[in-house]
Amino acid sequence: MGDRGRNLKEGEILLPFTQSSLARIEEFFKEQGYKVRYEKGSFRTGACMLQATKVVVVNKFSNLDIKIQSLWNILLEVEIDSEAISEKLFPIYEEVLKSKAVV
Repeated sequence: MGDRGRNLKEGEILLPFTQSSLARIEEFFKEQGYKVRYEKGSFRTGACMLQATKVVVVNKFSNLDIKIQSLWNILLEVEIDSEAISEKLFPIYEEVLKSKAVV
């Protein structure tokens, strides 16, 4: 991740768009008490959060990049309990903080 020195744009993600990154983001949501589901349907975006719940629904037909970016955008909007983050996933939290600070 040699991009750390460059300026971030709002909501930009520095994680690579890989299946491994998607799995780490899903695990991060799980640690925060969210359930990530993959469903078909008519989505305006790649994912949404059901109002007043901790369920995130992802369009299962979206490509990998859209799935990751959509989940990332939701991460930027939800409240994160820093005490519930494992050491393994703490780097994702740091990336979320950097992306939020760009605003």
